[in-house]
Amino acid sequence: MSADPARNRWLVMVLVRIVASCGAVLGLMLLTRATEWPPKLLGVAIVLCALYVMAVVPRALAHRWRTPPRP
Repeated sequence: MSADPARNRWLVMVLVRIVASCGAVLGLMLLTRATEWPPKLLGVAIVLCALYVMAVVPRALAHRWRTPPRP
């Protein structure tokens, strides 16, 4: 039984979103528990990067995997 490539690609995009959301939660935890400014700035940077990854990477993967139009 061969796996459907569309299913595997969808799973990869979902996993990217899940990992990015875990990163955002990690950044929020760091942001709220830190007492000094450098760790707080690191938490903000992690949250912003995770949100960027969550928004851009799945769309870029879908664009890369798009089936070419049939002639």
